[in-house]
Amino acid sequence: MIDLTGIISISGQPGLYKIVAQSKNGIIVESLADKKRLNVYASTKVSTLTDISMFTTGDDKPIEEIMTSIFEKEKGGAAIDNKSDDKEIEKYFSEILPEYDKERVYVSNMRKLINWYNALQTTGSLKEKEEAKEGEEKTKTVKAEEKNKVKKNPTKDSSKAKTSVGVKKTTGVRKTGTA
Repeated sequence: MIDLTGIISISGQPGLYKIVAQSKNGIIVESLADKKRLNVYASTKVSTLTDISMFTTGDDKPIEEIMTSIFEKEKGGAAIDNKSDDKEIEKYFSEILPEYDKERVYVSNMRKLINWYNALQTTGSLKEKEEAKEGEEKTKTVKAEEKNKVKKNPTKDSSKAKTSVGVKKTTGVRKTGTA
């Protein structure tokens, strides 16, 4: 599956952006097209591509899976032009996702998805998520094995904290300085 973590779409801004850092008032992003950085304020509407999905006749399908099917169909190459005829786009999209909901998925949505795929493909940002999953599975199995190991209970230190003679221990009490 294609890895789209850290890639966002900003409402009112063309293109896709990659999250670079967090700032005091929002996030700093870098445009995938021209590598310019800009500050996106917390009040701006931002959508991460991993959170977006498309309507199907069954369960909604995440964009990552749809982009993976485009990647496999095109063998890593570019998809059709997003400015093609409506019928061509519908035909192409039905080859990629045959079970899409024809009443709720509009041609504009298909164009936007194809535009995003082509933008990611031209910048070389289409990366497979398989390597990360295998690494996570290995670490999960290692952590599970560590949990299954028998843990020895350390002996509790029964000695109490020593205080000087005549001084009360006042843990968590605020001293005002006046008596």
